[in-house]
Amino acid sequence: MIEDKDFCHYSGLFSVASYEQKEIMTDSVTQLDYSQIMAMESRKRAQLINSLGGFKSVCLISTIDGTGSTNVAIFNSIFHIGANPPLIAFIVRPDSVDRHTLSNILETGMYTINHLNENIYKQAHQTSARYAKEISEFDATGLTREFKNGWKAPFVKESRIQMGVEFKQRLDIALNGTIMVIGEIKHISFPSDCLCVDGFVDIEKAKSITCSGLDSYHTTYRIGRLSYAKPDSTPNFVNIAYED
Repeated sequence: MIEDKDFCHYSGLFSVASYEQKEIMTDSVTQLDYSQIMAMESRKRAQLINSLGGFKSVCLISTIDGTGSTNVAIFNSIFHIGANPPLIAFIVRPDSVDRHTLSNILETGMYTINHLNENIYKQAHQTSARYAKEISEFDATGLTREFKNGWKAPFVKESRIQMGVEFKQRLDIALNGTIMVIGEIKHISFPSDCLCVDGFVDIEKAKSITCSGLDSYHTTYRIGRLSYAKPDSTPNFVNIAYED
């Protein structure tokens, strides 16, 4: 089994990460069976399994409770459900401790989803700390609440792509105790010059970032957009044309 030190060394949360990336050795492959995976120390297993799913959508979800107290927390389990109606979902870990984001959503029915960018990823990461309910992560991390468009839950002002979402359904997943929260997108805000004529929003142009595993953040580089796949043709590159 490859040890963590073979991959990288981090110098601290709020300092620049220094690491030495090893060249991939094509003749060296690690293989683990189920018994070996389950025998791993729990946090190491969590890092392993979380990193296998590929690059993920990482966002800040902001909520407010009935008394007006606000909460913002980072989630990397956000995914598209459908466009008609416009549904989006995320996963909440097992409800073994107080989950302020979930409880606020169930209480008020409203929340916001806000993309990360390079300017705020460290503050966003810090929101994963277990602050007491009376302490808002906005205040603890220096992120800015933004109330607009009559939406009760605050947006993250520093985020360039923002969604106002209305709670629609909770699905409890018995297999591991996690919870799927499904919401309907009611409001969208993004830079005007990122909208393409076909409706595609260029999130790379908006400087949205992605993540892998639990704590590795990445910028992106588009290889290309490809045409709709059909059995009798090969895909072509799609020209990216922005609305005027």
